[in-house]
Amino acid sequence: MDFGKLKDISNVDFSLPAESNENKRVLSQKSDKVLEVYVGCPIWATKEWVGKIYPSNAQSKDYLKYYAQQFNSIELNTTHYRVPDTETIEKWKEDVTKDFKFSPKFPQPISHDKKLQGVGLMVKEFCDAIAGLEEHLGTSFLQLPPFFEFKDLHILELFLKSFPKEIPLAVEFRHASWFKNDAFEKTAQILEKYQVSTVITDVAGRRDVLHQRITTDTLIIRFVGNTLHPTDYTRIDAWVEQLKNWFEQGLKTLYFFVHEPDNVLAPDLSVYFIQKLNNVCKLQLKIPQIKQKDIQIKLF
Repeated sequence: MDFGKLKDISNVDFSLPAESNENKRVLSQKSDKVLEVYVGCPIWATKEWVGKIYPSNAQSKDYLKYYAQQFNSIELNTTHYRVPDTETIEKWKEDVTKDFKFSPKFPQPISHDKKLQGVGLMVKEFCDAIAGLEEHLGTSFLQLPPFFEFKDLHILELFLKSFPKEIPLAVEFRHASWFKNDAFEKTAQILEKYQVSTVITDVAGRRDVLHQRITTDTLIIRFVGNTLHPTDYTRIDAWVEQLKNWFEQGLKTLYFFVHEPDNVLAPDLSVYFIQKLNNVCKLQLKIPQIKQKDIQIKLF
């Protein structure tokens, strides 16, 4: 993900901003759901992971199967470029473990080319396709393009109003206008109205998208690291403390997707995150096994 990346991060304030006062109200709503935490990467087709988190003799056709043995979720970016056919969906389901969740990204023609307008048939095609994932369907996410501004809020609301309620949805905002004055709070109230979640992106060059506003008891966090820079770990530490607080308040479902440049090192930082989260939040998430002698993860 190139959005918000910087070559020089020496002057970046990586601290988490204050959270919205509305979060406590949103999370205090009673729910009988149990806590579910999903951690993953934005891709599984990474040949550099062969011999690292995949067997040394792994073939590309089996990468998803081996990926699902290490992680319980995937940020499914491939759907941004092509709606999967039934055969592909069935193959994906066969390859993953029973608790694995896909988080499909909305197709670019819907979000970027058509800007959410006149897309009824395309939305139905996409939703019908991902509904075929059945119990493996996690929360889908709509990434608004960088040219979709706060003045287009009415377009987003019309889209959400007609969106099928049976498909879990979260929205990621990128244009700076969403985060000025009270624009995001007005937007969040509409998301709440339609029970749509937010995506929080933590990336060096765009600290405004780190908005800290929750609209349902489900949240997607996209964490963009900087080649295992020391700040990657301190940022993870801060997130774990924030998440502990939100879990205690009532956050029920978390998707945490780890990005690194080229994503070769995404599993390494994922291991640190999972170990830290398990330790601080008393969870028992499965820890990916990395076959690399020089990787040492220290929690303290």
